[in-house]
Amino acid sequence: MKIAIDCDSAGLNLKAALLVHIRAAGLDITDLDYLATHAVDYPDVAVHLAQQVAAGHYDRGILLCGTGLGVAMSACKVPGIYAATCHDVFSAERARKSNAAQIITLGERVIGTELAKMVVDAWLRSEFAGGDSERKIRRMHELEKQQNTK
Repeated sequence: MKIAIDCDSAGLNLKAALLVHIRAAGLDITDLDYLATHAVDYPDVAVHLAQQVAAGHYDRGILLCGTGLGVAMSACKVPGIYAATCHDVFSAERARKSNAAQIITLGERVIGTELAKMVVDAWLRSEFAGGDSERKIRRMHELEKQQNTK
């Protein structure tokens, strides 16, 4: 699994901690570090990572900001991308298992570092379960296509 991570200026400390944690687990993670070369706010950081995931360059993405909310809303503007803000293990598992979220978002001002590690670990361990959720995900795709043709 190839994972991308990025953040705005409000998520830098959490990003650093998660990079160390995920690399220590032996996973393939790339810090896109969009802020290093672009003077932008969280919407641009989020869309950049989401486009990379949508294009298939990465299987999953982790986005961080102060609350996790702005980057989630921005990432979801990219067609085919489902980003979920999660600050607990159950939500992280369900975001992936039931909703096929390719991107998880967290807020450095909302969640502690150790809990963030547990939340991300749960999300990374989870896979889309299909079943009854398959129909709902198909419907989300249909609704998205309808909106993009207007």
